[in-house]
Amino acid sequence: MSFAKEPLTIVLCLDHAFVSGGQAKVAFDSAIGLKQAGHRPIVFAAAGPVDQALTAAGIDVVCLGQSDLLGNPSRIAAAVQGTWNKPAADELARLLRSLPADRTIVHVHGWAKALSPSIALPIARSGLPAVYTIHEYFLFCPNGGFYNYQKGHTCPLEPLSAACWATHCDSRNYPRKLWRNARLTLARDVAHLPEVFSDYIAISRFQVDVVGARLPAASRVHLVSNPIDVPDLGPKPLPAQGDIIFVGRISAEKGPLLFAEAARRAGLIPTYIGDGPAAAELRAKYPEARLLGWQGGAAVRDAIRGARALVFPSLWYEGQPLTVLEAKGLGTPVIVADGCAGREEIEDGVSGLWFKGGNVDDLVRALRQVRDDALVSRLSDGAYASFWSDPPTLARHVERISGVYGEMLARRAQPDVIVGNMLPQAAE
Repeated sequence: MSFAKEPLTIVLCLDHAFVSGGQAKVAFDSAIGLKQAGHRPIVFAAAGPVDQALTAAGIDVVCLGQSDLLGNPSRIAAAVQGTWNKPAADELARLLRSLPADRTIVHVHGWAKALSPSIALPIARSGLPAVYTIHEYFLFCPNGGFYNYQKGHTCPLEPLSAACWATHCDSRNYPRKLWRNARLTLARDVAHLPEVFSDYIAISRFQVDVVGARLPAASRVHLVSNPIDVPDLGPKPLPAQGDIIFVGRISAEKGPLLFAEAARRAGLIPTYIGDGPAAAELRAKYPEARLLGWQGGAAVRDAIRGARALVFPSLWYEGQPLTVLEAKGLGTPVIVADGCAGREEIEDGVSGLWFKGGNVDDLVRALRQVRDDALVSRLSDGAYASFWSDPPTLARHVERISGVYGEMLARRAQPDVIVGNMLPQAAE
């Protein structure tokens, strides 16, 4: 029996019922693709409002109408909700009890910004197969990034070790770090959230290197790329024109200040599309920088297509940066830090350039290289060809994610039969 080809019910759990970032966008795109393929996706979220794209696609949504942790006007209420969101657990339990046990999958995309570790109990008690997509690292690291926001570099400490408890690495304050440590302790040692999932979906091999050894021993890991919605516009006719741009959230861990300093030393004017908490500091220290703010989807696509190169200088690990893939699909080469997952999508010297993560001098070197029109043209052609040789379209994503669901149900039906292997070839 081919479980993947028969209609399934998939409960997609995440914090927000609207697009609050890449995690929600991927979950919603996946839900829409699953609906188009004949399945029944149900989005379960804590915080609203409900995204109109879900409504237009006819997707069932269970939204609790709660605030997320940052949006809650009461810090005490936010701390309680973030530690153990009992209303979410109760409502999820009711939903799961109402669904067919032999055709339902629970797929968690996120929990740390509104749902809390409380979702572990109803999922475990339901007995339904459950899978977790590793969009970020909150299941493994208290602040979700293996990143020390105070020092501005990745963190080598063992999560929840004595050194971890003693280190202020939070983006805000040490008390919040201690609360996050306590929450992860609760998630791991009381709720046993990691053990709820028989399967994990990694969106890059880089992630497997980061967290593979931290996963439950019996779990299976599958590589499934995020779906990327980018039109095939053909190779760029004039690739060596345009600005060198940064696209995304302007926050310290994304490396916007590193780009600005390197651009100044290279004699270039950096352009930023996006906004965030580091924007004010960026304006103050680098008044020559062009900050265009957030733009609509079409405007962002036009800017990437028209750029000479995209710079992705992230200082933390990342998961699978959508912007890097979009740039490749639009034929724009990417200058990417070699310490983040974005490097996996770029072949150095073929579809872009690597530079040593966090090293301003090496980024200056890369920026000076893309002054060469011939090199930019070659990298542009390489980026376009690399993406479109095996494009991570929504249809391919749905095919591969459905294959994971089918394998999970087959193992449930025949628990003594080994189905599939870790990092299956079909999901690469």
